[in-house]
Amino acid sequence: MGLGLALVAVTASACASTKPTRTTTAVPAPGTRIVGLASWYGQRHQGHATASGELYDTGKLTAAHRTMPFGTRLRVTNAENGRTVVVRVNDRGPWVNDRVLDVSQAAAKTLGMVGGGVTKVEIVVLGAE
Repeated sequence: MGLGLALVAVTASACASTKPTRTTTAVPAPGTRIVGLASWYGQRHQGHATASGELYDTGKLTAAHRTMPFGTRLRVTNAENGRTVVVRVNDRGPWVNDRVLDVSQAAAKTLGMVGGGVTKVEIVVLGAE
């Protein structure tokens, strides 16, 4: 009986998350630049827990990155129009291979990328919060 319960517990915990986990790395040195594609996520995620445990708020300037520690501040510039915003990493993603960052709806509006959904960005690491 005890072995059966242990097996059920292990199996259930293995299925707890549907997103792949990524190892968190150290905050890259301030000034580190990353260029790539960014996308945004919005209303359907409103109020859901992010990977950091914080509730997602479409109105906050936040972002998801695969490995940067939570609280890392990033300056994101839309390469197509030059608009810039500072965001704080509080989630994991994006889960699409060719993208380097997912930004909140508020950040996407500031960057002028809501209509297109995906845009080329330059990210500069500002440091930990």
